[in-house]
Amino acid sequence: MSELAALDAITEAVESGAGLPEVVRAAARALDASLAVTDAWGATLAVAAGSPAEERSLLSQGKGVSSIPLRVADTSVGTLHMRTKAEPSASMRRLLVTMIASEVERVRAPERVSETAAADFLRAVVRRELGDREQLLARASALSLELEEGASMIVARAHPQAPTDEGWRGRVRAVAERGARAVVNRSIAAQFEREDSGHGPHGAVGAEILLLVPGGEEATAARAAEGILREMEAGLKGYTFAIGRSRIAEDPLELPRAASEALLAANVAQGGEDGTALAFEQTGAYRLLLSAMSENPSELQRFYAETVEPLVA
Repeated sequence: MSELAALDAITEAVESGAGLPEVVRAAARALDASLAVTDAWGATLAVAAGSPAEERSLLSQGKGVSSIPLRVADTSVGTLHMRTKAEPSASMRRLLVTMIASEVERVRAPERVSETAAADFLRAVVRRELGDREQLLARASALSLELEEGASMIVARAHPQAPTDEGWRGRVRAVAERGARAVVNRSIAAQFEREDSGHGPHGAVGAEILLLVPGGEEATAARAAEGILREMEAGLKGYTFAIGRSRIAEDPLELPRAASEALLAANVAQGGEDGTALAFEQTGAYRLLLSAMSENPSELQRFYAETVEPLVA
């Protein structure tokens, strides 16, 4: 098939609104190629391959596979993995990448709106901007969160042990949220970017994810924390982790306190020798610090930097 005919076939698939998988299949047929598309966090969105072995080779970037970043403006939206019998021209390749990136952006747009709403809600909770109980419950209900029976907060940290690709923090958020939702499917997560969110052994600034897990059962919250850690260990090779879990906040207005508890537990877990996951109830004498520092989380971070962090540097 000529490149002009190939471009027509791909354009027709885009204009028909058939969706990203069909666009990728049309591109694969037109170019006589195997293609796979992953999002910015590494999740597979579409594959056009002749066999499961070929699919695995594409996604693991095997021999002969070209991995091309997908961008919309300055934003990375994913990667196109491609193995072709004949390399397309530079102009054809550029048009293909542009069209597939636009489709990925369209597919992910509703999900990003949901992620933004969850992040805005969690930030408002942590900053104590929702001081009225009914207002807080109304905001939670808009996200399909039922908090009347209680909820817990979990802080999940990840530090890469070697240089990694851009967008890795978003991948950490997605993996942590997936682990929590395997236990409580209405859990939400947000990435918090702070200069003082901790450093790994090689000095890399880590990702810090705050998760809200609805429900008033301590055992369920514990299973959610275990699920997060298990999912991060399985999906994020070459990272170290620290997980902190709060007590149950029986009243939604106690969620800021719960976030502080989870942060303290994550700090202690990061510096301790008893594993990488810790509940607030397991932090021992550090619990005494919380009442004095809950109104000023930066003070808690500063205390950690001055006491625990030098011991593990």
